[in-house]
Amino acid sequence: MPHGDRGRRVHLDTAGLGRMPAAARAQLTEWTRHEDRHGPYEVDEHVHHVVRPELDARLAALLGTPAGDTVLATGAADAFAALVPRLALGPGDRIWTTPYEGVANLTVLTALRDRARCRLEIVPLRPDGDLDLEWMAAHIDDDVALVSVAHVPAGCGIVTPVEDIGRILAPHRCLYAVDASYAVGQLPVDAGRIGCQLLTGDGWRFLRGPESVGFAYLAPELRQALAPCGTALPAPPEGASVVALNAALAVPQDAGPAGGLAAVVRTAVQETPGAELIAPGRVQCGIVTFRHAEMPAGSLRRALAARGVVVGKTVAQQTPLYSPGRKATAAVRVSVHHDNSAWDAARFTEALREALAGRGRGCHAVPTAVRAAPPAPAAAGGGAVAAPAAGLRAVCAGSAAGAGAVPAAGVPRPRRTAGRRHLALVSAPAPDGTA
Repeated sequence: MPHGDRGRRVHLDTAGLGRMPAAARAQLTEWTRHEDRHGPYEVDEHVHHVVRPELDARLAALLGTPAGDTVLATGAADAFAALVPRLALGPGDRIWTTPYEGVANLTVLTALRDRARCRLEIVPLRPDGDLDLEWMAAHIDDDVALVSVAHVPAGCGIVTPVEDIGRILAPHRCLYAVDASYAVGQLPVDAGRIGCQLLTGDGWRFLRGPESVGFAYLAPELRQALAPCGTALPAPPEGASVVALNAALAVPQDAGPAGGLAAVVRTAVQETPGAELIAPGRVQCGIVTFRHAEMPAGSLRRALAARGVVVGKTVAQQTPLYSPGRKATAAVRVSVHHDNSAWDAARFTEALREALAGRGRGCHAVPTAVRAAPPAPAAAGGGAVAAPAAGLRAVCAGSAAGAGAVPAAGVPRPRRTAGRRHLALVSAPAPDGTA
């Protein structure tokens, strides 16, 4: 590679925070200064009269939804937490989610289960890590009131077949919620084709907007279901952030070889001695997650950063129903975007080799309890690993007050647990739906 490029930093953490386009950053700076000098009212007026019509149209085109059917929030998780608890579920209802559900949404679903006294069930995985769609088709009925799915989870690059799930659910009365936070901006996301009634997303990942601004699409069926509980919507983000997100969406997306770059990164990991690729399922996206048998994820991330390659780290608590079964606490997450280049992928490969060659200097070995297992045979997507035990359902392992709870063995304690119950894993319900 050209000698002059060695000083350039390579950003491969778009799943954590995308690189904001120059136009969006300029808008964020300008309107933040404007608010500081003149107060928030002029910014709010500009957002209401000028920005929101443009942003609504851009979100509609991006998500395949009617213009005006999206609401803004400070993030996808905040939108989910503001809307889903208002659903009028009861003891006869069932909620479905998956082992890839994020901890924030899982906490909301668990609280809803406890309040409504309904059942929370986990859709099992196939041996290759994909969701068992045949199980879903065989067990769906009108007792299932809500199905919540992550299009792409936080901890690995599997792509959930959200459109296939939508076709299974369509004949039934359940509401279908899709978390597209790690999908929108890197994959096609069309709420109409998916058939979901709630679709949430973050603006600061692959859409490359500023932090603390996201959105939710609410289908008419969901608005009708929420109507008896009032019309409260998620707390809106700051005005300057909305302006910047609108500017980011106005930048043409280059349909470049992001998938090809991810394949290069994935191959580099597979060819690295001691590395284990975490890639369940047959379809992968631009997120590549792995861990190394002799170098902790945090140390490896810092070693790559010292060599000018910025990657992320994912922890087991982000997807507590999936990761604990793997006996892993943390992994390195590499995420490519359309604005990355072949040089970036090559520089990652070189930096990974350099970082591991120098791991004996100030690095500590991974404890035996979390040492990586030998890689499983590759599946169609490449490097697939064994899925956790299929057929799990979430239950509360705390006291009635939720205080002083002790997680089940092998389940890591989530962050910010004050006042929240912990999640444990138990056997799945019987096929007849009994607990």
